[in-house]
Amino acid sequence: MVPSFEHDAGDWSAQLLRDGYCIIPDALPRSVLGALQRDLDEDFRATPLSQGRFYGERTKRFGSLLRRSGRTSALVMNPTILTMVEAVLGSACDRIQLNVAQAIEIHPGEVRQFPHRDHDMWQGDKGAHEYLVNVIWPLSPFRRENGATLIYPGSHGCDGMAREDLGDPIAPECDPGAAICFLGSTAHGAGANLTDLPRRAIVVGYCLGWLKPYENQWLAYPPAIARTFPRELAALVGYVQHRPNLGNYEGQCPSILLRDEIPGCIGAIDALRPDQEAMLANFSAEDEP
Repeated sequence: MVPSFEHDAGDWSAQLLRDGYCIIPDALPRSVLGALQRDLDEDFRATPLSQGRFYGERTKRFGSLLRRSGRTSALVMNPTILTMVEAVLGSACDRIQLNVAQAIEIHPGEVRQFPHRDHDMWQGDKGAHEYLVNVIWPLSPFRRENGATLIYPGSHGCDGMAREDLGDPIAPECDPGAAICFLGSTAHGAGANLTDLPRRAIVVGYCLGWLKPYENQWLAYPPAIARTFPRELAALVGYVQHRPNLGNYEGQCPSILLRDEIPGCIGAIDALRPDQEAMLANFSAEDEP
């Protein structure tokens, strides 16, 4: 029997590809988001306001969330989200990776953010496939007046990127527990906060495994920290190779750094895709006397 979350993820991935975004209600219990917010309260207080019009001069941002609170893993490893992301990105990479896990607090008086597409952080050709999927997890209720992220439906993919006019944005109004998902090719931007209270959220992004991620995961989670993660989470933050041989350490999977004892000298071991293994096997057979 197929688990229900896989069926749900298929529906959400179809909507995500069709509309450029989707909103998954009750993706996590509201209590999980409340506990995570309490864990991060001191970090929100201590973090200075950002500098620059893009990040927002009345906005606070900080990353390394898996180190700051273990509850972050419930967001990052949500099975419905991961299944959906794999369905969207899996055809263009050997494995996905964590691109960012960032907390954002938009303060009263912040202006509307410039509409943008997150895949533009990479300079490759766009349109053949998606580069990333972002998930916004509200910590505060999202409302148009308090700076809910504005999303431009239909602005994604080749057709959407060819449009001269982005059209009117929607403000995904929802409460903590919901997951607001959108593609890297979908135009969006934080709204203006017209209220007298800050608006908080967590952004978790996933990208193709062969890209350089927005957040330097190995600095955010060095081996001493990643060693405490479950194996699947450690792999998602970069302690695994992307075939062929990408992201290796001394020619081996970087997960070797999570062992209790690390050899002083390490021998390289192939990590190839099946098609490359077959190509080498055919070459060896033709080259034999």
